[in-house]
Amino acid sequence: MKEIADPPSRPILRTLYAAGFVTAFGAHAVAANLGRYALGHQASLIELGILLGLYDGAEVVLKPVFGALSDRVGARPVLIGGLIGFAFASAGFVAAHQPNWLGGARLAQGAAAAAFSPAASALVAAFGGTKRTGRAFGGYGGAKGLGYLAGPIAGGALVAVGGYPLLFGILAVMACTVAALASRCIPVTPPRPRSRETVVALSRRLRSSTFVVPVAVLAGATAALSAGVGFLPVVGQRHGLGPLATGAVVSLLAAIAALVQPQAGRVFDARQGASMRYAAAGLGAAGIGFAVAALGHGALGLIPAAALIGVGVGVATPLGFASLAHSTPADRMGQTMGAAEVGRELGDAGGPLLVGALGAVSLTLGLAGLGGALMAISATVTRAARRPPGLPSAPPSHPAS
Repeated sequence: MKEIADPPSRPILRTLYAAGFVTAFGAHAVAANLGRYALGHQASLIELGILLGLYDGAEVVLKPVFGALSDRVGARPVLIGGLIGFAFASAGFVAAHQPNWLGGARLAQGAAAAAFSPAASALVAAFGGTKRTGRAFGGYGGAKGLGYLAGPIAGGALVAVGGYPLLFGILAVMACTVAALASRCIPVTPPRPRSRETVVALSRRLRSSTFVVPVAVLAGATAALSAGVGFLPVVGQRHGLGPLATGAVVSLLAAIAALVQPQAGRVFDARQGASMRYAAAGLGAAGIGFAVAALGHGALGLIPAAALIGVGVGVATPLGFASLAHSTPADRMGQTMGAAEVGRELGDAGGPLLVGALGAVSLTLGLAGLGGALMAISATVTRAARRPPGLPSAPPSHPAS
């Protein structure tokens, strides 16, 4: 299929960036305030953990399913349907007037996000064009990064003013607005004919270096982001910093990651063959950031640690996604993105779990342990990048859906 021209694709890509912002903002705006909900309802730590895990659990299970569905019926209807489902899940909580239904609303939101997140990634690959894949994913990742940054702050303000009903009502309006934009801006195109693929062929494809290496990069970057956001404030608190200062450190990390991603995407477009080496360098920078956090003192250690982690996440994330998009057949894009998102979710959970497990001995050991793990992934990716290139010499054409 003929590559889509750049000018008409710009409003489409902006709409997809908005969808990425919604999923990131919605997830973190609610999650950042669940502790307040748990305290207000005398919930145990186990109950809080369940509430936090419902959203991500639904995504891990359903993202591959919806990714494959987007290949079969087209990414556009899956994207719009997921956004509408997210709006209904949010509005349903508001209409129910039952605070105890928060868990069900959170699960439904996660299921809806599992639909429109891989579909959005597949459409970014389609409309970004083969010569601008990196920049397209850089912009998409930057929009999600802004959602991660704004979610906890805006979510806390909304909950303080009007409670959870106000927050969920705003999320419903946001999702409906983006769904309407998607219906208007993204053209209706028939699904690309799909060749038959055996289970053996699928297994071989998902075990190939062109899939495993970028997913390892994405998992490492997500682990660094989630652990950095979760544990850098703990480090600051132990050094006597207040919540305003530790919040500023987390905001610095998220802002740098969001700003770096579009620039990293340009690197992929200019030097595709070296993209995994740059991604490995990004993971290495994040690993050094955790080492600095473990060994530094107060703000003098936290600021460079947050900057290094932010740069590392910002470099590695768009390069991982762009590499996947560049090496994946167009008729398997949704399936691949859905499977890759599972790797990201495992990194999202695994990073904090590793720090927490080693942190039972000492927080310094926990942070240094994750830093070492990121350095090990970086070294592995570097070795893989030195082998014969796994990227195809002729990039697959990306259809509109």
